[in-house]
Amino acid sequence: MLVRIVKMGFHAEHVDTFLEHFNAHKDQIRHFEGCKFLELYRDKNTPTIFFTYSYWESENHLEHYRQSSLFTSVWNKTKVLFSIKPEAWSVDKLESLT
Repeated sequence: MLVRIVKMGFHAEHVDTFLEHFNAHKDQIRHFEGCKFLELYRDKNTPTIFFTYSYWESENHLEHYRQSSLFTSVWNKTKVLFSIKPEAWSVDKLESLT
């Protein structure tokens, strides 16, 4: 299981636009082949900072999504709203305690 974490910072005036855009596409992203889980987080201290957290069956599934027209469309509309360079991490899930 691959976990993808993406940190994004937005200009304050673009936060609502980002949230509307995310809400319009979240189900398509979550149901893309290989995506098993998707969450959006907002930083408690800096409300213009967001994180997406997603589970992928494999690196190949994530890469297929990143090469898709869905990703291209979503990312092109999102990246123009950034106030900082986004950061992304691909990590292996080792343990989960619930």
